[in-house]
Amino acid sequence: MKTSFLFTFAAFVLLAAGCEKQVQNGCADVSVHVNDFTITKEDYPASKATAIGSTTSVKAITLGFYTSAGVEQYKTTQIKDDTSTYTTFGEFSCSLPIGSYTLVILGYGHDVGDNLSLTSPTVAEYTSGRVWETFAATQAVNVTTTEALDLTATLDRIVAKLNLVSTDGVAANVQNIRMTFASGGKVFNPTSGLATATSGFSNTVGVSSSVGQTTSSVSYVLLNTDEQTMNVTIETLDSGGNTLFSKVVENVPFQRNHITRLTGAMYSADASAGSFQVNNSYSDDINSVNF
Repeated sequence: MKTSFLFTFAAFVLLAAGCEKQVQNGCADVSVHVNDFTITKEDYPASKATAIGSTTSVKAITLGFYTSAGVEQYKTTQIKDDTSTYTTFGEFSCSLPIGSYTLVILGYGHDVGDNLSLTSPTVAEYTSGRVWETFAATQAVNVTTTEALDLTATLDRIVAKLNLVSTDGVAANVQNIRMTFASGGKVFNPTSGLATATSGFSNTVGVSSSVGQTTSSVSYVLLNTDEQTMNVTIETLDSGGNTLFSKVVENVPFQRNHITRLTGAMYSADASAGSFQVNNSYSDDINSVNF
């Protein structure tokens, strides 16, 4: 199932240079159904159109125009929680000389201290913090006259989602959970939507559940191919960053715009004794792993 945001805008050339565009957007509502003792890989549920200003998936938008020579003509970033970066979230205005450009739009999650750097239609990177849910689109744009130019760009989800669910209650000394992906990376190509780095990376998330309650943690991964299998290391950390529990889950299947759900014990005394067995067969877009 393809989930996307739809952006529409108009470009105007003023005195042979300049443009103005309006951007509108819709997003997917995601509901997650957990099956105990399994790992599943499945489609995101069906989505409905939502204005970009009201969606919770996109908290920042980076937009750039690049010339045919690869020169950055214009770039800006709006951060939803920082009203100084926009007048209306999702609406942009700019000036462009007459010419041919590649438009790049990235919509993504964001938190304090995070940064997504866009340098060309083929290079973008999360340079700090975690990888977030990410949507991207690139499109050729030709500004040829002073007449209005109507454009439409569809942003597709380019990440896979890992949902890590514990079957046992969280221990009192657990502060964070770290999920380390053996492949993929934080550097990606906005045009292809694929990671260009293959060295892997880690995402660390906090634990909000009360002691004794189960936990559900989410991490996003940029893949090197549309479907990719890799090892995932799960660690629980105390307040000092010390590892309390560590387990390598081998051959975990991922696919862009799909959810991989990993369920198992993480906090009890016998959690480390558990092992994972992988069944890589596909059936109706769902991949199950029992342990």
